[in-house]
Amino acid sequence: MSVSLNRSLGIQRNKLLRYRLIKELYQKHKTEDIPTTVVWRKYICPIYPISRTTLYEVLCTPVTSELKKIEDAIAIQTRLFN
Repeated sequence: MSVSLNRSLGIQRNKLLRYRLIKELYQKHKTEDIPTTVVWRKYICPIYPISRTTLYEVLCTPVTSELKKIEDAIAIQTRLFN
């Protein structure tokens, strides 16, 4: 049970870290006069091959709060099994 839980927490953590990188790249290139689809096509898609729908999901995800929850859960798991 703990191995699969640790694995799923690690997968979720890595996904959120990737989301944070995508959001940073988006914020770096997004300006008022450049549409989101252009930022996605020119800057994000060559580095992270994701769909536009996934980009919108990434932009709506509260990465910092979710990462905090995952880090707390990992810390609890580490304390339980050490």
